[in-house]
Amino acid sequence: MQEFTTRIDLTALRESVESVKKEIGKVIVGQEEMIELLLAAILADGHVLIEGVPGVAKTLTAKLLAKTISVAFSRIQFTPDMMPSDVLGTSVFNPKTTGFEFRSGPVFSNIVLIDEINRSPAKTQAALFEVMEERQVTMDGTTYPMSAPFMVLATQNPIEQEGTYRLPEAQLDRFLFKIEVKYPSPDQELQILQQAHERRAHLPAEEVGPVLTAEQIAGYRLKVKEVHIDTALMRYIAQLVSQTRTHPALYLGASPRASLAILNSSKALAAMRGRDFVTPEDIRQIVPAVLRHRIILTPEKEMEGSGADEVVHQIIQSLEVPR
Repeated sequence: MQEFTTRIDLTALRESVESVKKEIGKVIVGQEEMIELLLAAILADGHVLIEGVPGVAKTLTAKLLAKTISVAFSRIQFTPDMMPSDVLGTSVFNPKTTGFEFRSGPVFSNIVLIDEINRSPAKTQAALFEVMEERQVTMDGTTYPMSAPFMVLATQNPIEQEGTYRLPEAQLDRFLFKIEVKYPSPDQELQILQQAHERRAHLPAEEVGPVLTAEQIAGYRLKVKEVHIDTALMRYIAQLVSQTRTHPALYLGASPRASLAILNSSKALAAMRGRDFVTPEDIRQIVPAVLRHRIILTPEKEMEGSGADEVVHQIIQSLEVPR
């Protein structure tokens, strides 16, 4: 293998990433891709939508990730009767001062886990638009900035339709990644059973501790921004996203926000692997998670049973990889 010298010292970043993986690995079996993408999202300052059937450790993984970082964590269980004020907070009258005071809601945290985000109607979902994009909440004419790092991890079940509300495209576009969590293999499931048997009375979360601080994340994000990407690779990203807007199987293509998401997350992935430059492989690996929730198939393709990942794979295969 050819040796290379990095212009940016990424040793501490790599060690922190491995430490987080090790901590989560004490409880979670497999799911390497999900964990890697979650870490890339933290370094790229993005939000993540996690989709999978019940029982595949979506919520548990998100909670364990939050436990590995010494920052504030809150969990919001979305329900059909939830109002925007239940998420953002509300103004309460204080008789002592004879004025209204703002009481912040659970979204005022560093890592916010929204469980079953598609359980709440559009009005409540729309309450997240500003805070996810601009990292601030505006209430009664006053703007309240969020403390860094700020990350939304949302889960949803793709199977159950009763009592759910489809996320609008504008909100889906605010998620850096959509991670699809698959079932474990038979060997992995056996390991899950063995771990549960050996753990006995101990709770899984008790085995995981903090290994990363907010200050470290801020420093690592600056290093990620310095990762080099060649002009040919930026052109490759632009071509990938542009293809989604003209592909015959797609009714809606991806926006420039998707191009920026690929750029930032591929830099994060390169840094996690100890490189201060992006390769085509970084881009190709990250593209499905960035695009799958930003494109809409034509009705004809949906009736044929095609999926978004299938079309994304076709687009990747159709373009020549820059070398």
